[in-house]
Amino acid sequence: MSHVLAKWGSIIALSVGVTACQTSDSEVEPEESQEKTVESTEIEGEQGEELISELDVPEKVAVQRLATEETINIEAIHTEETDYDKWRWYIRDDEEGEWEPVPDQEDRTFTGEATDDGKELKVVLFDDDDEAYAQSGVLDIVIEDHNHAHSHAHDEESQRIYDGYFEDHEVEDRELSDWEGDWQSVYPYLKEGSLDPVFEHKAEEEGDMTEEEYKEYYNEGYETEVDRIVIEDNTVTFFENGVEYTGDYEYDGYEILTYEAGNRGVRYVFALTGKDDDMPDYIQFSDHNIFSTDSHHFHLYWGDDREELLDEVTNWPTYYPSNMDRDEIVHEMIVH
Repeated sequence: MSHVLAKWGSIIALSVGVTACQTSDSEVEPEESQEKTVESTEIEGEQGEELISELDVPEKVAVQRLATEETINIEAIHTEETDYDKWRWYIRDDEEGEWEPVPDQEDRTFTGEATDDGKELKVVLFDDDDEAYAQSGVLDIVIEDHNHAHSHAHDEESQRIYDGYFEDHEVEDRELSDWEGDWQSVYPYLKEGSLDPVFEHKAEEEGDMTEEEYKEYYNEGYETEVDRIVIEDNTVTFFENGVEYTGDYEYDGYEILTYEAGNRGVRYVFALTGKDDDMPDYIQFSDHNIFSTDSHHFHLYWGDDREELLDEVTNWPTYYPSNMDRDEIVHEMIVH
């Protein structure tokens, strides 16, 4: 579970049950969701009437922390297109407590003071009939004294590395087990339009390109016919148009790349052992990590020329765990 940290007079961590992901100038990385299931609970509305006795609506609301100096500002973002705009924020003392509506918090942005240590927060989107339509996961509010600044410093260090600013001596070797698992390509979701909310959000928040330009850019990046990859021990299996191809790979070192923007990335290279005409001679992983850790999603490059492959920076097929559905993937991309 990742934590979003901000500085005030103290440090406030808002945990939404997801893992972080970053982007570089040339390689884009929209990491694995572990959304909380909200147990049956009672929530009361602004006038005190009971609105929901069992909150059984999908978690399709992402949250984004907006940093300020003195307050907690959080923006709710619905991951699917809708005209509904009635938002209500709720708070409780702990997971055993009852949810209470936060007074005067009826739009997508929550604003509060950094005083509710240990409490939990969530937001619910209501439809025109005042029925709950979608909700966020549960956010834990943790306030730490500045004497514990070392934990915040650790987050800053991780962010620096994810952004591609690190020293050569910080890079370490990794094993194929870091990417072990069953993975799905996100390209089919782009083609069917499921990722359109991501591009719309990027256009609004980043403003470097229009929604259409972002979609075109990611279409080139995500494009692939390998829609599934399974990695187990030293074996990699590609699934392409219903056909499986399998090969064994061994570690062949890493390469540090410098991008036009000045930041850097690491490609972890694995070479095919034995002869197999169906599998590429080399596969190269990029997941914005520079030392051994379980990957939550990754970009993969493959081909038969090791050096030529390192020059590829426009097509980066991207894979998320196969057990994530499209809504979870959209949620992850928007949050990060």
